[in-house]
Amino acid sequence: MRTAPKTSTDKAKIRFLLLEGIHPSAIAVLQAAGYTQIESLPGALSDEALALKIAGAHFVGIRSRTQLTADLLARADKLVAIGCFCIGTNQVDLQAARERGIAVFNAPFSNTRSVAELVLAEAILLMRGIPAKNAAAHRGAWKKSADDAYEIRGKTLGIVGYGAIGTQLSVMAESLGMHVIFFDVVSKLPMGTARPVATLPELLAQADVVTLHVPETTATSGMIGPRELAAMKPGSALINASRGTVVDIGALAQALREERLLGAAIDVFPDEPRSNRDVFESPLRGLDQVILTPHVGGSTVEAQENIGIEVAEKLVKYSDNGTSTSSVNFPEVALPAHPEHHRLLHIHRNVPGVLAQINQVFSDNRINIAAQFLQTRESVGYVVIDIDAAHSDVALARLADVPGSLRTRVLF
Repeated sequence: MRTAPKTSTDKAKIRFLLLEGIHPSAIAVLQAAGYTQIESLPGALSDEALALKIAGAHFVGIRSRTQLTADLLARADKLVAIGCFCIGTNQVDLQAARERGIAVFNAPFSNTRSVAELVLAEAILLMRGIPAKNAAAHRGAWKKSADDAYEIRGKTLGIVGYGAIGTQLSVMAESLGMHVIFFDVVSKLPMGTARPVATLPELLAQADVVTLHVPETTATSGMIGPRELAAMKPGSALINASRGTVVDIGALAQALREERLLGAAIDVFPDEPRSNRDVFESPLRGLDQVILTPHVGGSTVEAQENIGIEVAEKLVKYSDNGTSTSSVNFPEVALPAHPEHHRLLHIHRNVPGVLAQINQVFSDNRINIAAQFLQTRESVGYVVIDIDAAHSDVALARLADVPGSLRTRVLF
């Protein structure tokens, strides 16, 4: 029976810091792989507290509230990789992480079903006017009426952003009899009978329910503002389960007070509480026709369990054998292990001549290379090298002196 290869650093000394109540499935994966130094905290930390915690961590796991800025990353000199236990990665300065040789991983698909289910349920509730009726009933009022209450069958769902969530939602909505149109800046193959439209205003004018599924970028910041809200079909509803900066919340509150829209369901906000103990503030509070949820689109037991497993497995693979496949900011490299050899990782600035200097190190020291794979991504290069076990210490010391080196280590 073959024993597992020994890593260069004792796994008991490799420290994982998990924030924001990451699912226990992640801890189970890490423990099964032999890692024991795992600290899991229920909420996000202040910048000061985070800087102290992250200083000694080799791997950090976060969700959406923790912001890993360039300044924070500069204080994390041991940090090897970041796991975003969610879809988005905009909470991490990806360029700063890449330039420090820190790989970032996420879970782009594990919670798509959960988000799509919630959006479809909210569309049904909004079209029936349930939020306002529910709020009234809690105050003792009885609003039994069919006014402004519609079945979703035959209504048009407008999806902005036709990615993993948008396409799944599209299929589910069609199964309930909805017509689906979508707008995306990239040409996408329609699912079922969904129909693409050429512009955002065209979608807003046609859709009975508009739902947003876009990443947070400079292009999507304020995507739905006063002009777009005015362009929406009168009596339609807006759902945002993407990113908090996509919708101008103040403008939406005004449109709802003026009853230009039937209602809204908002799951993400520009400023969100760091933990469940903090107060939630929003101009949308107190509006009966609005469903407000605390960023729970992907917060189901099933989704969080799957996300925990998916991201933790990526961190384990990167730690154990250097596999960076599916990293969002890093060159993607994967090599099978070679028995009786040691694996070296060299992360460097992507400038001409570095690989030649790396190979010169092995030539000068008469070290044979069993396998080598180089991949670059923007300003960073990542090379995985398998060599004879007897020479790994010499090679590592010489590789660290190569100009442009960001990080070197022996894996096994």
